[in-house]
Amino acid sequence: MGLYVETRIRTEMDTLWQRTQDPAQHQRWDLRFSEIDYLPRPPGEPQRFRYAVRILPFLTVSGTGISAGESGGADGRRVSVLRFASAHPLSLLAEGSGYWRYVPTPDGIRFLTGYDYRPRWGRFGAVADRWVFRPLMGWATAWSFDRLRLWCEHGVSPARSLAHGVAEVAVRLLAVAGVLALTALLELPAVVALLPTGLLFLVPPLPRTPAARRCLRTPPGRQATSLPTQPAPALLATLERP
Repeated sequence: MGLYVETRIRTEMDTLWQRTQDPAQHQRWDLRFSEIDYLPRPPGEPQRFRYAVRILPFLTVSGTGISAGESGGADGRRVSVLRFASAHPLSLLAEGSGYWRYVPTPDGIRFLTGYDYRPRWGRFGAVADRWVFRPLMGWATAWSFDRLRLWCEHGVSPARSLAHGVAEVAVRLLAVAGVLALTALLELPAVVALLPTGLLFLVPPLPRTPAARRCLRTPPGRQATSLPTQPAPALLATLERP
């Protein structure tokens, strides 16, 4: 899969499963979606859903998907897979697929995702995806995973997490503005402001503020962990395109 994000969450499996599989709960913490709605389905069939992303206050891009989940094994592992697509002309994402794995460990649940997609808009879309959209999607996934972790581990609601994040960014920007203003007031060379400005952005976020940097962004190697990286679940191959 093209994008990979992993975190470890100290919570009950049923709690994590509900907050990731219930669309009303999922859309609360996942920055990548504004709305997720399950569509009616016959018994025993995979779940179809509709999703929407609000890009601007007056612009929403929507798409459809199909998902399935399963649990099995004596160790309590679970997996969820999906395929998704958008026919909206303003959606850079044309279609894609991915999975979530839930792996119990002595130190919490190893929650990870791998997914990839095909961009549209030809050459321009490929360049925009490589340099802008794909890094942004990776960051948004990791930030959202840490937001979910704070909710499960510390009871920090997704709304509060967002407020904490916005407040921290505002404080950092105000601090940078203060440094620049002081530099100008003292008539110092602009280069003098580079070091304190850089340090302001390197300071780690507060413990209750979501941070993408807390998540693993590349699959661990077999020699780096006793939990080897696995390919996409076989269940994914059973899903038809949405």
